[in-house]
Amino acid sequence: MRALRRTGRWTLADRVDRPVRGVPFELPADARAFTVRLAYDRAAGVLDLGCLGPQGFRGWSGGARSEYTIAPSWATPGYLSGEPEPGTWHVLIGLHRVPPDGLPYRLRIIPHLSPPAVPPPLRRGLRPPPPPRAPAAARRGLPGLGGLRWLAGDLHAHTVHSDGSLTVAELACLAADRGLDFLAVTDHNTVSHHAELPAAAAYAAITLLPGQEITTDPGHANAFGDLGWIDFREPPGAWAAAVRERGGVMSINHPVAADCAWRHPMAERPPVVEAWHRSWLDRTWGAPAAWTQAWTEHPVLIGGSDYHRPEEGHPPGEPTTWILGGASPGGLLEGLRAGATAVSAAPDGPLLLRHGGDFLVLDADGLVLRGPGTHRVIVGDRVVLPARPGPHQLETFRNEVMALCT
Repeated sequence: MRALRRTGRWTLADRVDRPVRGVPFELPADARAFTVRLAYDRAAGVLDLGCLGPQGFRGWSGGARSEYTIAPSWATPGYLSGEPEPGTWHVLIGLHRVPPDGLPYRLRIIPHLSPPAVPPPLRRGLRPPPPPRAPAAARRGLPGLGGLRWLAGDLHAHTVHSDGSLTVAELACLAADRGLDFLAVTDHNTVSHHAELPAAAAYAAITLLPGQEITTDPGHANAFGDLGWIDFREPPGAWAAAVRERGGVMSINHPVAADCAWRHPMAERPPVVEAWHRSWLDRTWGAPAAWTQAWTEHPVLIGGSDYHRPEEGHPPGEPTTWILGGASPGGLLEGLRAGATAVSAAPDGPLLLRHGGDFLVLDADGLVLRGPGTHRVIVGDRVVLPARPGPHQLETFRNEVMALCT
């Protein structure tokens, strides 16, 4: 079956005018699957890749891949499998980096009369599940409150469904090995990983929270919950409205992190902020905490490792987000909505929790508790103090942040 070919040249003016473009194509009526291949000079710029079908979203892989296949029973990670429906399809092209003299590109769309075989990388076997571990609250002697318990996890991680290197199941096992109770899997601009979460969660004995990182040049946001695809081409106010209407929670991600810092204007500002991201390399630098408190009057502080691959040296749970909630995706979302959160450097690091009307401070002997109207040295490894309003943090004598509390 003859391949379809499209060529063109994207300009910097194209990128400024509309950074995501759709290149239309029609599949032959007897096509059962198709492959898209994108070619351009990767030394000169960066083009992202995705797909819209006649009935809507079919996948996104950003700049991580130069080709994808969609077939009835399987698809390249980042894409949704299923019979190709009749009508006009679009190859989505994100103009992520286009040089001043433009960026030529070539597309080949290859229809298949019969579905191609599943490639070997998608048949990667599971590693043995991790040994059972006590929940983090039990390991650290944390009391429950009102039928809820403190759960330790990570709210930002990626898999092969976007630009990570591990499968969903491998990532779930790694997070469980780290002693986490939950993990949000937040691949970029796609929900193709959601279908794999229940089986991987059962295998690794960990709660996996469906998520997606809504990714644009002026900033990233996480949408937590099994919400369906959130269209990143819309303005962030539309993301927030869609997440709210579908019963999820949205966070502003790494708001002061290099070229992906948050620069979108918003009339209504979501209170949940990834104040502690792995890019906070020097925690004596107060910009993340200061930005968060300037963003909204009552911020809900969370953290995220933004895990992608082992060789980066940032394992899941560094930092660790603590949520007072139920051990299910719905229970975690309720805890986030209630603002019952805290952040520590690791699952077993110094910890500051707002527990009812008290602060519960663990493994923080010699650290300084700082917040509105509060400035005192902690003496002892398990301390209970009357809580005061507002965000608080634990610091070393050098003002290095060791824990945060909403």
